[in-house]
Amino acid sequence: MSVLFGELLIPGWNEELIGLEAVTGEGLSLPCHNVDAELFFNEDDAVVAAAKSLCAGCPMKAACLEGALSRQEPCGVWGGELFSEGEVIERKRKAGRPRINSLNELNEEVAA
Repeated sequence: MSVLFGELLIPGWNEELIGLEAVTGEGLSLPCHNVDAELFFNEDDAVVAAAKSLCAGCPMKAACLEGALSRQEPCGVWGGELFSEGEVIERKRKAGRPRINSLNELNEEVAA
């Protein structure tokens, strides 16, 4: 099952003769249909970047992003953007307390 299109996200999915192609016109050619869904819900920055790059040329990118915003997706890459608690974020915060050096760098970025 796709990250983007599941039974709960597409009205009429369970009705006879309704399928992904009928809804999107794309069938199973979307990038999120050809990789493991875990790619879009990973903690590693490099994997998140790879997931975002898959979305770059997707014809459903805008619709995916719009849907994720309207549903306030709690996490994952949707429409080429990273979500946390329903909002688009630049990058994931690492678990634990930030290092002092990281805080100084962040303060310098904000000041610039």
